[in-house]
Amino acid sequence: MSEKNKKTSAYVWFDTEFSSLELESARLLQVAVIITDCELNRLHPESADLNLCIKLEAGERVSEWVEEHLSGLVAQCRSDEAVTIGEADRRIAALLDQYVGTPFDSIGERPVLAGNSVHNDWFLMRRFLPMFGSRLHYRLLDVSTIKIQWQDWAGQEPFDKESVEQLNRYFPGGGIDAANAHDALFDIKASIAELAFYRSGLFTR
Repeated sequence: MSEKNKKTSAYVWFDTEFSSLELESARLLQVAVIITDCELNRLHPESADLNLCIKLEAGERVSEWVEEHLSGLVAQCRSDEAVTIGEADRRIAALLDQYVGTPFDSIGERPVLAGNSVHNDWFLMRRFLPMFGSRLHYRLLDVSTIKIQWQDWAGQEPFDKESVEQLNRYFPGGGIDAANAHDALFDIKASIAELAFYRSGLFTR
């Protein structure tokens, strides 16, 4: 395969939950990472999936919406099981180094950040996770873009993330027990399944 037609080294599926919709002042509450190849096959065992709650220091506040709708996550962030942002950055970087390779000088060799509306997560990654960010390509794979094309160009109903049956049909290996919106690890599994769903109808080889 020529350099021009070389496939992306990996997709780094990434999602965050955060303390406020005001991204300039928001703090990370949860980060999750799964790495796949460009065919959506895992590059690591399920046991290596990262799903980390980020420690909320005393006095740090969250928005009223987050306090009301993500109270369980907020409690975890205030517990001893939560990790610091620095520790989360180190663990994500180590996962990439183990399963994609040591950081590449050439941007073209680096994996691509992937997810739904992933520009929000990219923005927070750039603010808080510099080691992680230094290992990524400048491109983003946003499943939301393909969703818009699916609805506008193909005229089809979008993927139903609340359907466990549909999630398991398209997520490689299945194993999703329940839909759990606003959980970072569930959200990236749903994004992988959603991309597989759109691929099955939009693209031919």
